[in-house]
Amino acid sequence: AEVFEPAREAEAEALFGSLNDAGASAERFLKRQPRCAVAGPVEGVQMPVHHDFKDLRLTPAELRRSFSSLGWRRVLAYHDHNGATMRPRLLAAVRNGKSVAYASDAGTPLVADPGYSLGRAMAEANLPVTTAPGPSAALAALSLSGLPSDCFVFAGFTPTAKGARTSFLESFREVAGTLVLFESPRRLSALLKAARDVLGGEREAAVCRELTKRFEEVRRGTLASLSEAYEGEAPKGEIVVCIAKGSTEADPEAVRAALVEAMKSQKLKSAAGDVAVRFGLSKRDLYQMGLEIQNAD
Repeated sequence: AEVFEPAREAEAEALFGSLNDAGASAERFLKRQPRCAVAGPVEGVQMPVHHDFKDLRLTPAELRRSFSSLGWRRVLAYHDHNGATMRPRLLAAVRNGKSVAYASDAGTPLVADPGYSLGRAMAEANLPVTTAPGPSAALAALSLSGLPSDCFVFAGFTPTAKGARTSFLESFREVAGTLVLFESPRRLSALLKAARDVLGGEREAAVCRELTKRFEEVRRGTLASLSEAYEGEAPKGEIVVCIAKGSTEADPEAVRAALVEAMKSQKLKSAAGDVAVRFGLSKRDLYQMGLEIQNAD
């Protein structure tokens, strides 16, 4: 679930299709929240479902009992269809010092989830967002980063050597999703500089430190501004860096050249798929381009 505490939003990783799947820390976390925004409405019942009620393992009565056990005084439905209406209401509640928890029945909230737009809005409004302890620092950072979560790549730690780090980042230059990295505090400054130079200083990014702990911190900005902010600084704690995909349009000539090269060693379908992922383009469009190249030959 994500919780928005007095001037704060938060999420807690509780699978409310089966409340027993929620960890003890997430349950304790949610019990402290006076209200909860959840993903999707059940007909006639303001309870959380992600897609259709038939996909859940609980009946409406069981859902009521599950949320009653958490002691929530108010449960609000939040989904793609009512998000534009609900977001201003929830932001206003947080600005007024109230605490809001966001929970999903379909895994980690805000990751390929309707709550992404809510978390993004909170971040843009400079309202702090935190997360309940969960099994993955990468997913926790992604959900708090405010960056797109519908497609992402987790690449672990970057190489320590400068040249290897540059080559490593270059291999992810055209990735069609948010890049999630682990980094040590003493190498953070070097990573941000390299990412700025290789990926472009205008890219949005977030540095997430000590998540779910006492000194939790999330700094958001461009790679250029974050590189400057961490110049010569070695912050303490565990760090996850999230970097948005590039926003510039791919050079048509570069795309065509890459596809021609890929088709030399792969069948057209595979070549189109690889180049589509590399440049963030439609596989179908690349396949059609490949057919045109073959016919021209």
